[in-house]
Amino acid sequence: MVSNSESNERTSCPLDGVRVLDFTQILAGPFCTSLLADLGAEVIKVEPLRGDEYRRVGPFKMGESALFQLVNRGKQSVVLDLKNKDGLAAVHSLSASVDVVVENFRPGVAERLGIDYKSLSAINLKLVYASISGFGQHGPLSKRPAYDLVVQAMSGLMYMTGEPDGPPTRVGESFGDLFAGLYASWAILAKLYERERTGCGGYVDIAMFDTLFSMMPTAIAQWMFGTTSPTRVGNRHPLSTPFGEFKTCDGYLIIAVLNNIQFSALCDVMGMPELTSEKRFSNDELRTENEPDLKKLIEGWSTRHDTRTCVESLSDAGVPASPIWSMEEAIESVQVSARSLLRTAEHSKIGSIPMMEQPVQFEGAPRGITAPAPDLGEHTSAVLSNLEGLSSDILSRLCDEKGSA
Repeated sequence: MVSNSESNERTSCPLDGVRVLDFTQILAGPFCTSLLADLGAEVIKVEPLRGDEYRRVGPFKMGESALFQLVNRGKQSVVLDLKNKDGLAAVHSLSASVDVVVENFRPGVAERLGIDYKSLSAINLKLVYASISGFGQHGPLSKRPAYDLVVQAMSGLMYMTGEPDGPPTRVGESFGDLFAGLYASWAILAKLYERERTGCGGYVDIAMFDTLFSMMPTAIAQWMFGTTSPTRVGNRHPLSTPFGEFKTCDGYLIIAVLNNIQFSALCDVMGMPELTSEKRFSNDELRTENEPDLKKLIEGWSTRHDTRTCVESLSDAGVPASPIWSMEEAIESVQVSARSLLRTAEHSKIGSIPMMEQPVQFEGAPRGITAPAPDLGEHTSAVLSNLEGLSSDILSRLCDEKGSA
């Protein structure tokens, strides 16, 4: 892992000078705003008196949630009761000085609180406002509550995941939330760019269902032009063969062949070049039709060797192949280290902790600058004391309210 001290002295980041007002909780919204913070944006996270729900989701160390740390890195925490007129006044004052607002309430809640796009854009015409929800701001399911598991189930992703003779299976990460957060950050940047031309901000509506559905072009392609309905195929590819996991003498490897050139190279490595002349294996479509036969032939070779030998032989021949790493193996790999995907950061309570950051390498922009997630209400006084239009009495009451959180 890379430490803060090993990173370059900060010069500039792509989003330096951008201010974000963040009303989000749990995962989709906080993941979005953490990506913006990674690129230099100032993110002011507005939390209720009891804080983001993820502060109470483990695993914990010294009372601090690992999940909360990972998706709220680099932010400031301000505690405000949005149902209180003083809290709402503070938010309205803040909205006049920020570039972006992100919320992930259920549709209609932001409007009831008085922090919806119509209310805040009346204060700040240049505001870019993003709403993240399960099913979007309109449509027959818009009012339905949704977590990642719900949208995985309804988007078709769960139905497509698992073994052919087994039940539908959840993907092993909350991709419904994460893709929504990723698309939201993308949309916000697009609107900020547009604002440079028009001088006006705008509104974007991001639905977890929509974003997850949009990430399945292979399944939709089968529906478009295929002869059979998309369904579960386990670890193999539904359209290309051989493309999946194969046994070795000490475990499994992945082989991913996408064309005849790679298939020919695979056959040469296995010592069976004659397979390329067999009609049943002559193209990708026929290899997929005859996948069980081909898998037996490949495993007749691979089970005589260990995984490392198979992977090295295939990779040297230009055939995409890999072992199947555990999470620990991936985390501790030289690849993660070389690409600076994890680093250490100093947390005020628990000391040095691992920290993720966005994965894109921006030339000239330093990495390893994002601070750990904030304590609840840590920045309330500092942020509110800089606001214009709030009386000293209101500021005092809001800071006292933060202290009782």
